[in-house]
Amino acid sequence: MSQCRARGLQRLLRCKHASGSKASCSRLVLGIETSCDDTGAAVMDETGTILGESLHSQKEVHLRSGGIIPTVAQQLHRENIERVVQEALDRSGVTPAELCAVATTVKPGLALSLGVGLQFSQRFVREHNKPFIPIHHMEAHALTVRMLHPLTFPFLVLLVSGGHSLLAVARGVRDFLLLGHTLDEAPGDTLDKVARRLSLRKHPQCFTLSGGQAIELLAKDGDRKRFGFRTPMGQTPDCCFSFAGLRNQITMLIKKKEAEEGVEEGTLLSCVNDIAAATQHTVALHLAKRTHRAVLSGGVASNQYIRKALMIITEATGLRLLCPPAKFCTDNGVMIAWNGVERLREGNGILPPDVDVSYEPK
Repeated sequence: MSQCRARGLQRLLRCKHASGSKASCSRLVLGIETSCDDTGAAVMDETGTILGESLHSQKEVHLRSGGIIPTVAQQLHRENIERVVQEALDRSGVTPAELCAVATTVKPGLALSLGVGLQFSQRFVREHNKPFIPIHHMEAHALTVRMLHPLTFPFLVLLVSGGHSLLAVARGVRDFLLLGHTLDEAPGDTLDKVARRLSLRKHPQCFTLSGGQAIELLAKDGDRKRFGFRTPMGQTPDCCFSFAGLRNQITMLIKKKEAEEGVEEGTLLSCVNDIAAATQHTVALHLAKRTHRAVLSGGVASNQYIRKALMIITEATGLRLLCPPAKFCTDNGVMIAWNGVERLREGNGILPPDVDVSYEPK
């Protein structure tokens, strides 16, 4: 960055506010999230206080289509982003002029979804002459816990979702040591695919739930010991994950049970609760074992069963398990705003409004 541009950025960051305004005692950040199928925005002060937020979920639309269609997600983001951002500002009582910066997810995620959020944000910061903070989606998830607990670096991070699975040591706001990642698919993706193969949308308790939520609900009344799935990578001495082989085991069992019950694919099996329980248990066991390996060597965070499995590991190793509440485990504008606050405090990764930024899906 040129010296002239750097001086201009410093002037922007010296937020001068009228006496008595909400922003007069604290720098304010607007966070914007559009990495997948949720349009989120939030306004936060530098203490981590959420002043206003708004979230539009596309969940029901994608449930009807059996999965996320990128072009549909893009269109829904376009239709809702201006309203969502305005609602967050209105609820916070903050005007664009009072903001100190705008933080927006630029990677990773669905390209078409990321593009909507980035395009809107760059127009916004240029119109209002505000610094821009491009955010790494996984960094934001990893740092959310610091918004809720007085947690110092370093700490071990386990991130599990529909698109990601990784273990890392958080050493600073932008400093992560990656210990392991998924070699094929993420646990949330596995649970969603198993739910589709079990046709859980036809279950009277599950037609409004995502695949992972349906598995968790049915597992509560299932016998996890009835079906014994092998835990993946039992002999592999690292901290990586693999879920594709487990899904293949489950698919083979489903086919076997369909044949035994004399039903076609798409029919609900009588043992569906037990399959759900065994599936969830094996996913949790795999996550716990790899996390245990990471602990000894150096969000699907909203699933309560997986949290209990991880608590066994932390209690056995004298560590403490900190999980954000479920509403902060899914994608939201709050975590992006908080990541922006952390960057603003350090003066790290803050760009002038006229700098061109590209999104990175991978």
